[in-house]
Amino acid sequence: MNRFVPLAVALLAFATPARSEEIFVTNERDNTISVIDGESFEVLRTFPVGRRPRGVTFAKDGKSLYVCASDSDAVQVIDPETGQVRHDLPSGEDPEQFALAPDGRTLFIANEENATTTVVDAQTRKVLAQIDVGIEPEGMAVSPDGRLAVTTSETTNMVHWIDTKTLQAIDATPVGQRPRFAAFSADGTRLWASSEIGGTVSVIDVASRKVIETIDFAVKGIAADRIQPVGIQFSKDGRHAFVALGPSDRVAVVDTATFKVESYILVGRRVWQLALNAAGTRLFTTNGVSGDVTVIDAGTFKPIRTVKVGRFPWGAAARPMANAKAPDGRAAGATP
Repeated sequence: MNRFVPLAVALLAFATPARSEEIFVTNERDNTISVIDGESFEVLRTFPVGRRPRGVTFAKDGKSLYVCASDSDAVQVIDPETGQVRHDLPSGEDPEQFALAPDGRTLFIANEENATTTVVDAQTRKVLAQIDVGIEPEGMAVSPDGRLAVTTSETTNMVHWIDTKTLQAIDATPVGQRPRFAAFSADGTRLWASSEIGGTVSVIDVASRKVIETIDFAVKGIAADRIQPVGIQFSKDGRHAFVALGPSDRVAVVDTATFKVESYILVGRRVWQLALNAAGTRLFTTNGVSGDVTVIDAGTFKPIRTVKVGRFPWGAAARPMANAKAPDGRAAGATP
């Protein structure tokens, strides 16, 4: 009978349903995270975290979740399977957003209250540096090659450039009023920075650190002061940028070659941040005031589902699973 055991095990493994991708959403008012199934769009579970969770990202292997617990003055490292907090990382005061460097261990954290960027080694749990930047820093990004980090300062209205080797601020670029978010293009040649009160997105040439384009938005029937750009997410092929436009309740679709707005997508109330699934086929928006997430078809730019989560959802991050497929059919993250 024992000779049939390997076959039985193999058949059991084959019969076990593959696990879908998951989207983790921070609920700022509830101090919780909601986990959404990436296929059924159902909330699988909700678990408690520190006070006022906002920025959220995954370790490269997907086995650790990092969360900015802003009012707890900590970045929490969480087991995404159980929701248990493994430990806190020192983060400086009021961490709001952060970026994980390509090395998978260095976190750059924007500290809104004390005008600094804190750099932490996530493995040793040590603070490597605290770098003075502008007043009320919020947005945070690291270049794809890992050489540069940037912080946006809301009151100073600047993008601050940091050399990741020396951990020194080396330059600053003026942008629109109250910059909230920054994102590098996949090739690292451009940086996009949203300005919430200015109502624009600045496209910056990374080599010169100069603004080469300022993108304006206009939604029919919506007052200009309600168009407040915040989160930015690039499509998988890099041809489009999705921009969350705050209380206008819209996501703008921008052609990254021409910088022209192609479409405005109606979502929930006061859209903050965006997350793309591993395959690049679905975009998830966090809608703070309506307390939900809009799921958008990233190819057709059409909303397909609304998912109720906690109060004031703020950040979102996709946790790729082993079965997630890229558009060409390869496993997500596989080497071409």
